[in-house]
Amino acid sequence: VRLPLPIVPGADIAGVVDRTGPGVQGWEPGTEVVLYPAVSCGSCSACLHGLENYCPRYQVLGHRRDGGCAEYITVPAANLLAKPRDLDFTEAAAIPLVFLTAWHMLVTLARVRPGEDVLVVAGGSGVGSAAIQIARSAGTRVFTTAGTEEKRRRCLELGAAYAFDHYTPGWADRIREITGKKGLDVAVDHVGAAVWPEIARCLGRNGRLVCCGATSGAEISLNLRFLFGKQWSILGAYMGSRGELLDLWPQVQNGVFHPVVDRVFTLEETAQAHAYLEEGRHFGKVVLRVAAPET
Repeated sequence: VRLPLPIVPGADIAGVVDRTGPGVQGWEPGTEVVLYPAVSCGSCSACLHGLENYCPRYQVLGHRRDGGCAEYITVPAANLLAKPRDLDFTEAAAIPLVFLTAWHMLVTLARVRPGEDVLVVAGGSGVGSAAIQIARSAGTRVFTTAGTEEKRRRCLELGAAYAFDHYTPGWADRIREITGKKGLDVAVDHVGAAVWPEIARCLGRNGRLVCCGATSGAEISLNLRFLFGKQWSILGAYMGSRGELLDLWPQVQNGVFHPVVDRVFTLEETAQAHAYLEEGRHFGKVVLRVAAPET
Protein backbone atom coordinates (compact mmCIF):
# COMPACT_ATOMS: atom_id res chain seq x y z
CA VAL A 1 0.00 0.00 0.00
CA ARG A 2 1.45 3.34 -1.05
CA LEU A 3 0.17 6.16 1.13
CA PRO A 4 0.24 9.79 0.00
CA LEU A 5 2.87 11.41 2.26
CA PRO A 6 2.85 13.32 4.48
CA ILE A 7 -0.38 11.97 5.99
CA VAL A 8 -2.08 12.05 9.39
CA PRO A 9 -3.16 8.47 10.28
CA GLY A 10 -6.17 7.39 12.34
CA ALA A 11 -9.57 6.21 11.08
CA ASP A 12 -11.68 5.79 14.23
CA ILE A 13 -12.59 9.17 15.66
CA ALA A 14 -14.83 10.63 18.36
CA GLY A 15 -14.77 14.28 19.33
CA VAL A 16 -16.59 17.60 19.67
CA VAL A 17 -17.81 19.85 16.87
CA ASP A 18 -15.63 22.97 16.92
CA ARG A 19 -17.25 24.86 14.04
CA THR A 20 -19.32 24.16 10.92
CA GLY A 21 -19.15 25.34 7.34
CA PRO A 22 -21.78 27.30 5.39
CA GLY A 23 -25.14 25.57 5.09
CA VAL A 24 -24.51 22.92 7.76
CA GLN A 25 -27.55 22.50 10.00
CA GLY A 26 -28.24 20.42 13.10
CA TRP A 27 -24.64 20.18 14.34
CA GLU A 28 -23.95 22.99 16.75
CA PRO A 29 -20.47 23.68 18.15
CA GLY A 30 -19.96 21.62 21.29
CA THR A 31 -21.96 18.63 20.03
CA GLU A 32 -20.30 15.31 20.89
CA VAL A 33 -19.97 13.12 17.79
CA VAL A 34 -18.53 9.97 16.27
CA LEU A 35 -17.37 9.94 12.65
CA TYR A 36 -18.21 7.65 9.76
CA PRO A 37 -14.60 6.77 8.93
CA ALA A 38 -14.42 7.46 5.19
CA VAL A 39 -15.28 9.99 2.49
CA SER A 40 -16.59 9.26 -1.01
CA CYS A 41 -17.29 11.40 -4.07
CA GLY A 42 -21.05 11.57 -3.46
CA SER A 43 -21.94 11.67 -7.15
CA CYS A 44 -21.05 8.31 -8.74
CA SER A 45 -23.54 5.47 -9.22
CA ALA A 46 -22.33 3.66 -6.09
CA CYS A 47 -22.69 6.75 -3.90
CA LEU A 48 -26.12 7.59 -5.28
CA HIS A 49 -27.22 4.04 -4.44
CA GLY A 50 -25.98 4.42 -0.86
CA LEU A 51 -22.98 2.15 -1.44
CA GLU A 52 -20.22 4.61 -0.62
CA ASN A 53 -17.65 1.90 0.08
CA TYR A 54 -17.86 0.83 -3.60
CA CYS A 55 -17.03 4.36 -4.79
CA PRO A 56 -13.85 4.45 -6.94
CA ARG A 57 -12.75 7.56 -5.01
CA TYR A 58 -13.51 6.12 -1.57
CA GLN A 59 -10.99 7.41 0.98
CA VAL A 60 -10.71 5.94 4.48
CA LEU A 61 -9.71 8.58 7.01
CA GLY A 62 -6.02 8.26 7.76
CA HIS A 63 -5.42 6.15 4.67
CA ARG A 64 -6.02 8.26 1.59
CA ARG A 65 -6.76 11.52 3.40
CA ASP A 66 -5.75 12.95 6.76
CA GLY A 67 -7.24 11.18 9.76
CA GLY A 68 -7.74 11.51 13.48
CA CYS A 69 -4.27 11.45 15.08
CA ALA A 70 -4.58 15.20 15.52
CA GLU A 71 -6.37 17.84 17.56
CA TYR A 72 -8.62 18.85 14.64
CA ILE A 73 -10.07 17.17 11.56
CA THR A 74 -12.39 18.42 8.83
CA VAL A 75 -15.04 16.10 7.36
CA PRO A 76 -18.38 16.47 5.57
CA ALA A 77 -21.36 16.94 7.88
CA ALA A 78 -22.77 13.66 6.51
CA ASN A 79 -20.01 11.84 8.41
CA LEU A 80 -21.32 12.86 11.83
CA LEU A 81 -23.27 10.64 14.23
CA ALA A 82 -24.30 11.62 17.73
CA LYS A 83 -22.04 10.05 20.35
CA PRO A 84 -23.98 7.63 22.59
CA ARG A 85 -24.50 9.28 25.96
CA ASP A 86 -23.46 6.23 27.94
CA LEU A 87 -20.06 5.99 26.24
CA ASP A 88 -17.05 8.18 26.95
CA PHE A 89 -14.87 9.39 24.10
CA THR A 90 -12.40 6.54 24.50
CA GLU A 91 -15.14 3.93 24.11
CA ALA A 92 -16.88 5.81 21.31
CA ALA A 93 -13.65 6.05 19.31
CA ALA A 94 -13.31 2.25 19.45
CA ILE A 95 -16.53 1.61 17.52
CA PRO A 96 -16.94 2.91 13.95
CA LEU A 97 -14.46 1.17 11.66
CA VAL A 98 -14.34 -2.24 13.32
CA PHE A 99 -18.05 -2.64 13.99
CA LEU A 100 -18.96 -1.31 10.55
CA THR A 101 -16.50 -3.68 8.87
CA ALA A 102 -17.72 -6.68 10.88
CA TRP A 103 -21.38 -5.78 10.23
CA HIS A 104 -20.73 -5.44 6.49
CA MET A 105 -19.04 -8.85 6.46
CA LEU A 106 -21.54 -10.80 8.53
CA VAL A 107 -24.89 -9.13 8.01
CA THR A 108 -24.68 -7.55 4.55
CA LEU A 109 -22.44 -9.99 2.67
CA ALA A 110 -22.65 -13.34 4.50
CA ARG A 111 -26.28 -12.79 5.59
CA VAL A 112 -25.84 -14.83 8.74
CA ARG A 113 -28.90 -16.62 10.06
CA PRO A 114 -29.83 -17.97 13.49
CA GLY A 115 -28.48 -21.45 14.13
CA GLU A 116 -25.52 -21.17 11.78
CA ASP A 117 -21.92 -21.91 12.76
CA VAL A 118 -19.59 -18.95 12.31
CA LEU A 119 -15.80 -18.74 12.59
CA VAL A 120 -14.15 -15.45 13.54
CA VAL A 121 -10.41 -15.66 12.93
CA ALA A 122 -8.27 -13.62 15.36
CA GLY A 123 -11.06 -12.86 17.78
CA GLY A 124 -8.78 -10.68 19.90
CA SER A 125 -8.41 -8.05 17.18
CA GLY A 126 -10.60 -4.98 16.83
CA VAL A 127 -12.62 -6.43 13.94
CA GLY A 128 -12.62 -9.87 15.59
CA SER A 129 -13.97 -8.65 18.93
CA ALA A 130 -16.73 -6.78 17.08
CA ALA A 131 -17.52 -9.75 14.82
CA ILE A 132 -17.94 -12.11 17.79
CA GLN A 133 -20.56 -9.81 19.29
CA ILE A 134 -22.42 -9.29 16.01
CA ALA A 135 -22.42 -12.99 15.14
CA ARG A 136 -23.61 -13.93 18.62
CA SER A 137 -26.41 -11.36 18.54
CA ALA A 138 -27.58 -12.88 15.25
CA GLY A 139 -28.21 -16.20 17.01
CA THR A 140 -25.23 -18.10 15.64
CA ARG A 141 -22.76 -20.42 17.33
CA VAL A 142 -19.40 -18.68 17.25
CA PHE A 143 -16.02 -20.35 16.89
CA THR A 144 -12.93 -18.19 17.13
CA THR A 145 -9.15 -18.31 17.26
CA ALA A 146 -6.64 -16.35 19.32
CA GLY A 147 -2.93 -16.70 20.02
CA THR A 148 -2.89 -16.72 23.84
CA GLU A 149 -4.88 -18.39 26.58
CA GLU A 150 -5.87 -15.01 28.01
CA LYS A 151 -7.21 -13.80 24.65
CA ARG A 152 -9.16 -17.03 24.17
CA ARG A 153 -10.71 -16.60 27.61
CA ARG A 154 -11.81 -13.08 26.74
CA CYS A 155 -13.25 -14.24 23.41
CA LEU A 156 -15.43 -16.70 25.31
CA GLU A 157 -16.56 -13.89 27.59
CA LEU A 158 -17.62 -11.89 24.52
CA GLY A 159 -19.90 -14.73 23.44
CA ALA A 160 -17.83 -17.25 21.50
CA ALA A 161 -18.75 -20.87 22.18
CA TYR A 162 -15.28 -22.24 21.34
CA ALA A 163 -11.86 -20.60 21.11
CA PHE A 164 -8.80 -22.28 19.57
CA ASP A 165 -5.10 -21.44 19.32
CA HIS A 166 -4.49 -20.62 15.67
CA TYR A 167 -0.78 -21.37 16.13
CA THR A 168 -1.53 -24.98 17.08
CA PRO A 169 -2.25 -27.32 14.13
CA GLY A 170 -5.51 -29.24 14.13
CA TRP A 171 -8.02 -26.58 15.18
CA ALA A 172 -9.88 -26.97 11.88
CA ASP A 173 -10.28 -30.70 12.56
CA ARG A 174 -11.73 -29.87 16.00
CA ILE A 175 -14.29 -27.61 14.38
CA ARG A 176 -15.30 -30.36 11.96
CA GLU A 177 -15.61 -32.76 14.86
CA ILE A 178 -17.77 -30.40 16.93
CA THR A 179 -20.04 -29.66 13.97
CA GLY A 180 -20.52 -33.37 13.24
CA LYS A 181 -18.34 -33.09 10.09
CA LYS A 182 -20.81 -30.58 8.65
CA GLY A 183 -18.31 -27.76 8.83
CA LEU A 184 -18.81 -24.03 9.08
CA ASP A 185 -21.50 -21.95 7.45
CA VAL A 186 -19.53 -18.70 7.58
CA ALA A 187 -15.88 -17.76 8.14
CA VAL A 188 -14.73 -14.18 8.79
CA ASP A 189 -11.05 -13.51 8.16
CA HIS A 190 -8.59 -10.64 7.97
CA VAL A 191 -5.40 -12.63 8.62
CA GLY A 192 -4.97 -14.04 5.12
CA ALA A 193 -2.55 -16.65 3.81
CA ALA A 194 -1.53 -18.17 7.15
CA VAL A 195 -5.04 -19.37 8.00
CA TRP A 196 -6.71 -20.04 4.64
CA PRO A 197 -5.67 -23.71 4.45
CA GLU A 198 -7.27 -24.36 7.85
CA ILE A 199 -10.39 -22.39 6.95
CA ALA A 200 -10.75 -24.44 3.77
CA ARG A 201 -10.56 -27.63 5.85
CA CYS A 202 -13.50 -26.68 8.02
CA LEU A 203 -15.74 -24.68 5.65
CA GLY A 204 -18.87 -26.67 4.94
CA ARG A 205 -21.11 -27.01 1.91
CA ASN A 206 -22.55 -23.70 0.75
CA GLY A 207 -20.06 -22.03 3.09
CA ARG A 208 -19.37 -18.31 2.84
CA LEU A 209 -15.86 -17.02 3.44
CA VAL A 210 -15.64 -13.26 3.90
CA CYS A 211 -12.22 -11.59 3.87
CA CYS A 212 -11.33 -7.99 4.72
CA GLY A 213 -7.55 -8.17 5.09
CA ALA A 214 -4.32 -10.08 4.58
CA THR A 215 -1.98 -9.24 7.44
CA SER A 216 -0.12 -12.56 7.16
CA GLY A 217 0.18 -12.50 3.37
CA ALA A 218 -1.98 -11.95 0.31
CA GLU A 219 -1.07 -14.87 -1.94
CA ILE A 220 -3.06 -18.10 -1.47
CA SER A 221 -3.72 -21.30 -3.39
CA LEU A 222 -7.26 -22.58 -3.84
CA ASN A 223 -8.49 -25.95 -5.04
CA LEU A 224 -11.23 -25.02 -7.49
CA ARG A 225 -12.85 -28.46 -7.15
CA PHE A 226 -13.67 -27.59 -3.55
CA LEU A 227 -14.91 -24.17 -4.61
CA PHE A 228 -17.51 -25.43 -7.06
CA GLY A 229 -18.01 -28.91 -5.57
CA LYS A 230 -18.94 -27.52 -2.16
CA GLN A 231 -20.54 -24.42 -3.69
CA TRP A 232 -18.55 -21.98 -1.60
CA SER A 233 -18.89 -18.22 -1.83
CA ILE A 234 -15.73 -16.16 -1.36
CA LEU A 235 -16.55 -12.54 -0.63
CA GLY A 236 -14.30 -9.52 -0.34
CA ALA A 237 -15.24 -6.82 2.15
CA TYR A 238 -14.03 -3.26 2.51
CA MET A 239 -15.57 -1.13 5.24
CA GLY A 240 -19.31 -0.45 4.80
CA SER A 241 -21.81 2.25 3.95
CA ARG A 242 -23.21 5.06 6.08
CA GLY A 243 -26.55 3.27 5.98
CA GLU A 244 -25.02 0.15 7.51
CA LEU A 245 -23.46 2.21 10.29
CA LEU A 246 -26.88 3.71 10.97
CA ASP A 247 -28.39 0.20 11.03
CA LEU A 248 -26.01 -1.03 13.74
CA TRP A 249 -25.95 2.23 15.71
CA PRO A 250 -29.10 1.57 17.78
CA GLN A 251 -27.50 -1.61 19.14
CA VAL A 252 -24.49 0.44 20.21
CA GLN A 253 -26.75 3.01 21.86
CA ASN A 254 -28.75 0.26 23.60
CA GLY A 255 -25.63 -1.47 24.89
CA VAL A 256 -26.01 -4.65 22.81
CA PHE A 257 -22.60 -4.08 21.22
CA HIS A 258 -19.76 -3.05 23.51
CA PRO A 259 -16.52 -1.40 22.40
CA VAL A 260 -13.49 -3.36 23.58
CA VAL A 261 -10.63 -1.07 24.63
CA ASP A 262 -7.32 -2.63 25.56
CA ARG A 263 -5.13 0.38 26.32
CA VAL A 264 -5.12 4.17 25.98
CA PHE A 265 -2.12 6.25 24.91
CA THR A 266 -1.79 10.01 24.56
CA LEU A 267 -1.47 11.63 21.14
CA GLU A 268 2.20 12.27 21.91
CA GLU A 269 2.65 8.52 22.39
CA THR A 270 1.43 7.58 18.90
CA ALA A 271 4.70 5.83 17.99
CA GLN A 272 4.57 3.78 21.19
CA ALA A 273 0.95 2.87 20.45
CA HIS A 274 1.89 1.56 17.00
CA ALA A 275 4.80 -0.41 18.47
CA TYR A 276 2.44 -1.92 21.04
CA LEU A 277 0.06 -3.00 18.26
CA GLU A 278 2.92 -4.60 16.34
CA GLU A 279 3.75 -6.71 19.40
CA GLY A 280 0.32 -8.34 19.07
CA ARG A 281 -0.44 -8.39 22.80
CA HIS A 282 -3.55 -6.21 22.63
CA PHE A 283 -7.14 -7.43 22.87
CA GLY A 284 -9.60 -5.20 21.05
CA LYS A 285 -8.75 -1.58 20.31
CA VAL A 286 -5.85 0.69 21.19
CA VAL A 287 -7.00 4.30 21.54
CA LEU A 288 -5.19 7.64 21.44
CA ARG A 289 -6.44 10.33 23.79
CA VAL A 290 -6.18 13.91 22.55
CA ALA A 291 -5.95 16.48 25.32
CA ALA A 292 -8.61 19.18 25.21
CA PRO A 293 -7.27 22.55 24.00
CA GLU A 294 -6.74 25.11 26.73
CA THR A 295 -8.68 27.80 24.88
